[in-house]
Amino acid sequence: MANTWWELQILCETELEESIFWRLQNFGFRGTASEKKGNDSIVRSYLPQFQAQLLDLAALSLWLRQDALCMGFSVPVVQWQLIDEQDWASSWKQHWQPQEIGDRFLINPAWLPIPENSARLILRLDPGVAFGTGTHATTQLCLESLEMRFSELPASFQEKEKESQNVEIADIGCGSGILSIGAVLLGAKKVYAVDIDPLAVKSTVENSALNGVSLERLVVAEGSVDVLTKLVEQPVDGIVCNILADVIIDLVPEISAISKPSTWGIFSGILLEQSKAVADTLEKHGWLVATLWRRKEWCCLNVRRS
Repeated sequence: MANTWWELQILCETELEESIFWRLQNFGFRGTASEKKGNDSIVRSYLPQFQAQLLDLAALSLWLRQDALCMGFSVPVVQWQLIDEQDWASSWKQHWQPQEIGDRFLINPAWLPIPENSARLILRLDPGVAFGTGTHATTQLCLESLEMRFSELPASFQEKEKESQNVEIADIGCGSGILSIGAVLLGAKKVYAVDIDPLAVKSTVENSALNGVSLERLVVAEGSVDVLTKLVEQPVDGIVCNILADVIIDLVPEISAISKPSTWGIFSGILLEQSKAVADTLEKHGWLVATLWRRKEWCCLNVRRS
C-alpha cells in the first residue's frame, strides 16, 4: 500500500508568502511551491501523513492566522487533504516554473525543457523533498550574494579565470544543492556541501548530476561543520550558510575554525529581527558584517574576517 501525504493549500496575500514558507519549513513540510491567483498567492506544500495529525495541522493553521494578523494582513485560507505517494511530487511540480534570479541565474525545473538562447547560467533543479527551489527570499539573496562575490574577482579576464578556479567554498545546510551548484557554475574550483538530512544529501548528489557537476568538484556529505573539518584539505575561501538564525549562532565558533584571514561568508535564513543577534555573534568570533541585504522580512549577512 502506498504511503500517503498531507497536501496543504494556503490562499494568502502575496506579501505573506515568505513567512508562510518559513513556517512550513520549520514544521517539516517538503516540496513547497506557490503560484499567483489574481492579486493573491496559492502556496502548496507536502508532508508525510505519519508526521502530523489533524490537531497538528489545526495548530499550524492557527499559527499562520496569528502571523498574518501580527503583520497586518488578511487571514489566509488553509485547506488540507491526503494524497497518495505517487501523486505528491508531481502535484507541486505543476506549479513551479523557470525563475530568473539576480543578473546571471535561471533556475530551471528539471522536468521542463531548457530555454533556448538564454544568456543566463542555467541551473537545473529537482529538489525532491529537500529545501531550496529558488522561490524563497533567503535562497535568492544567497545566490545574488554569490554573484557579487565572484564579480569582485580581478578585473581582467585572464586574472578572473585564474582566481575563480582557485576559490573553494563550504555550503553548510546544502538542502537541494542549489547554492553549491550555483557556486560551481560561477566558477568555484571546489565546493564542500554538508547537511544533517540524508534526503538533502541525496538531492544534492542528484542535482549535481543533472547539471553535469562531478562529485570531485562538489563533495557532498551528511553532517555539519564537524564533518566539514575532516573533508576540507585547508581552510576555505568562502562559506555559504542558509539555515536558521539559532543554528547559525551555535555554529559560528566551529565555522571560524575552517576559515582563513581572507575568508568571506554569506549567512541567511535570518529574519530581520534576528539579524542583530547573529551579527553580534559573528563579530564576537572575528567576523565583520560588510552588508545586510533585505527582502521583505528576511535578510542575508555578507561578512568577512575582521
